[in-house]
Amino acid sequence: MKTHFLNIYHLGIKELRSLAADKVLLLLIIWAFTGGVYSASKGVSQELRNAPVAIVDQDQSQISHRFVYALTQPYFKKPDVLGLYEVDRALDRGYYSFTIIIPPSFEKDLHARRNPTIQINIDATVMSQAFIGAGYIQSIFTTEINEFLNRSYETAAPPINLVTRVKFNPNLTGFWFGGVMETINNINMLTIILVGAAYIREREHGTIEHLLAMPLVPIEIMASKIWANGLAVLIAATFALTVMIKTVLKVPIAGSIPLFISVAAVYLFSAGSIGIFLGTIARSMPQLGLLIFLTIIPMQMLSGGVTPQESMPAAMRNLMMFVPITYFVRLAQSILYRGAGFIIIWKDLLIMGFIGLVFFVAAQFRFRKSVAQAA
Repeated sequence: MKTHFLNIYHLGIKELRSLAADKVLLLLIIWAFTGGVYSASKGVSQELRNAPVAIVDQDQSQISHRFVYALTQPYFKKPDVLGLYEVDRALDRGYYSFTIIIPPSFEKDLHARRNPTIQINIDATVMSQAFIGAGYIQSIFTTEINEFLNRSYETAAPPINLVTRVKFNPNLTGFWFGGVMETINNINMLTIILVGAAYIREREHGTIEHLLAMPLVPIEIMASKIWANGLAVLIAATFALTVMIKTVLKVPIAGSIPLFISVAAVYLFSAGSIGIFLGTIARSMPQLGLLIFLTIIPMQMLSGGVTPQESMPAAMRNLMMFVPITYFVRLAQSILYRGAGFIIIWKDLLIMGFIGLVFFVAAQFRFRKSVAQAA
């Protein structure tokens, strides 16, 4: 038993030296867990911010002028005033996300309680803004109309008193979510790529046969590649979480970082096993890249990190229960966002490790077969 552990250790050291000599891969890892995390967090906003808007004011009344000045930053840019004939061309060319048309006699009809209408044209290709922008405009205009008619910003009392309490992200800050999920995605993607590429590189250079000619078994070769490449990713992920997310982005971490790192270590075993399994299927590095596009990226998108799994069809949700990243996303969100402890997460952790073990056994089964095919 001691001999097996020593073999795995020395083979892993060889993998780390090989990784250290590959400057491109090192730069990729460094960027993914520093600049990549920051840009994914700050660069992709889920809030309405600086939306371009134009107004066609056919009424030229006091209330219509109030609408123009009510649309302010940071939600909207300063509105441009257009003619009615310019609206279609401006939308077709993508100049504005929202164009608002105020009809003639709007203020007069408002005083007469005729319930006049305002037309809002939305460029729905800007999806993140289109979903919530109309609600913002309606809320702003309703407040302005109420103040104009009643000289008060207070609205009529609603029939119910709706009390909203937002937990874990009280300000609904979008980048809190983006940085953590980018770290999780990078852990998944880079582990699979590094381990799969390490195996294929050995096979393309012919060194895998040399290893098998030594007193080594496939499990030792596979385990060494998983722990060495997994360790590099784990160190980078720990830096991203403690420095980039917690210090630079100032995202509050509710749970235990050591617990998350332990969970990530278990997932690295699962992801590394998938990487070797894909490496035994692919014949070359380009084929591995195609397999990742066909399998890993869809799994990553359907894991619950991009959209909630509750929004997906039941068949898709059931299928994703056999993929370890589904449990890793769930565990990461429970620990980092909601402060869950081991008592809460142990079942998902056990299932995730078991799925990784299944992929490890499958990869071992294909190991010698793939070497024989290459020969």
